[in-house]
Amino acid sequence: MIPIANPAIDEAEKERVLEVLESGMLADGPVVREFEDEFAAYCDAEHAVATSNGTTALHAAMEALGLGKGDRVVTTPFSFVASANAVQFTGAEPVFADINPETYNLDPDAVEETIQEHNGDVDAIMAVHLYGLPADVTRLAELAEEYDAYLIEDTAQAHGATVDGERVGSIGDVGCFSFYPTKNMTTGEGGMIVTDDVEIADAAAQFVNHGRTAKYGHAAVGHNFRMTSIAGALGLAQLDRLPDFTEARRTNAEQLTAGLADSWVTPPIEPDGRTHVYHQYTIRCEDRDGLQTHLDEHGIGSGVYYPQCIHEQPAYSEMSVEAPVAERAAEEVLSLPVHPNVRDADTQRIIEVITNYVE
Repeated sequence: MIPIANPAIDEAEKERVLEVLESGMLADGPVVREFEDEFAAYCDAEHAVATSNGTTALHAAMEALGLGKGDRVVTTPFSFVASANAVQFTGAEPVFADINPETYNLDPDAVEETIQEHNGDVDAIMAVHLYGLPADVTRLAELAEEYDAYLIEDTAQAHGATVDGERVGSIGDVGCFSFYPTKNMTTGEGGMIVTDDVEIADAAAQFVNHGRTAKYGHAAVGHNFRMTSIAGALGLAQLDRLPDFTEARRTNAEQLTAGLADSWVTPPIEPDGRTHVYHQYTIRCEDRDGLQTHLDEHGIGSGVYYPQCIHEQPAYSEMSVEAPVAERAAEEVLSLPVHPNVRDADTQRIIEVITNYVE
């Protein structure tokens, strides 16, 4: 079986974790601070705040921006539900704009139209760099500036991706990463906030630690969203290996794209100036369900990310949303194995099985 995901854990990770276990300092501590510093440097950001997962990173970042009841955040309906949930946790309102049919990311024209429908009264734009491909943050940053809104980057799937050489997460006011086991690097569970604004960083760090200013001093109401030292140790080892992981993902993607170029499915694209890190290698096809069954019968894992738009979920069913491009994508996308443990023979096998399905 060629699995859709397979976390790469080696001796380096085991050694780092064992050091933490032997130290006895298992909760938040110096190892987490080291991971924050290393990850901020990797992202070319001034500050980083570690959290317990990607969702808490988004929530804490928006709390640090001061978003709350009465505020609006324009975002994509084609994402994991955590993106919109995090907005609602603050009391703010998620407002959905449609996506670009080729990149699956927010369509800036649709974002601008959505903002104008609300008479320019929006407080933030949250771009999700879906599947590892950066959204058009250049244009979205211009819109954020024009309408005096924050630009939030949901970088849960895009560790190391770049726009014109600049790493995602450091482009907007704040960026939020996830380190779930299937992500491009993992800490088991974990998240990270990156920003160049010290006030945002300080507010986020306070929020994830009970609003704490001293051992038993609490200036505000906060959560326990802290990262453990075990997770931080895993993160340090994985961050060292991330460039190699990215190279392997991109190599596998190049092979798949070349092999599927003349097939009946539509491979993903990489627009000029944007570096795709292929958290998922997502094709598009009309007979998605049939192809997925065919792949499974031949021992090839696949995944549908995502079979429903967020506004089609029961939790969001009261919202009135016009997003036909996103809704069609939800019916046609299928992700193939592209992770670092996929070998050349695996990519050739995947190409062969997809091609033979049509024949």
